[in-house]
Amino acid sequence: MGATYMTDPIIFLIDTVCSLYIMAILLRFLLQWCAADFYNPICQFLVKITHPPLRIMRRFVPSIGKIDSSSLVLMLSLQMLTDFSILLLKGVTINIGALAILSMTQLVSLLLNVLVFSVFARALLSWMNPGSFYAAASMVDALSRPILNLCRKMIPDLGGIDLSPLAALLFLQMAKMVVLPPLHELASILG
Repeated sequence: MGATYMTDPIIFLIDTVCSLYIMAILLRFLLQWCAADFYNPICQFLVKITHPPLRIMRRFVPSIGKIDSSSLVLMLSLQMLTDFSILLLKGVTINIGALAILSMTQLVSLLLNVLVFSVFARALLSWMNPGSFYAAASMVDALSRPILNLCRKMIPDLGGIDLSPLAALLFLQMAKMVVLPPLHELASILG
């Protein structure tokens, strides 16, 4: 009883703190990829909390074009360390291949969830107070703009009604249903 009593809070703490930091790195990566305004206070915060480990990683992992590969390597490394720690505390052993696939699956899931949230938040903000500027609204706009622009190219103009958020949400949900189950299956086969 003693091990389980303390194990659950420790797992919760590790998972929460690491997940929040991994999300900060993911948001920084996405905002950099989308060429967001880095004078935005939220972007400044993300840069400050993620800069120390990324400064070290960039010495060893160069960028590939517009892609900040050091952010991707750091996210995967932290996710693998988090998953390994949690599985170790639960008494579960897993090989490195299965751990890598499990961690990549969780990162893809996080990416899709961030995109779903940003599209949904952008749609809500456009109904409530269109054209206003807030730090969070600017960040949501930058995150959702690429996928919404892609959907706008595929959907014909319907006389002032923008269905691109609905199309983007449907596309992202389908991506979750198509991409994540095979990755989970692959992780369980390797594990």
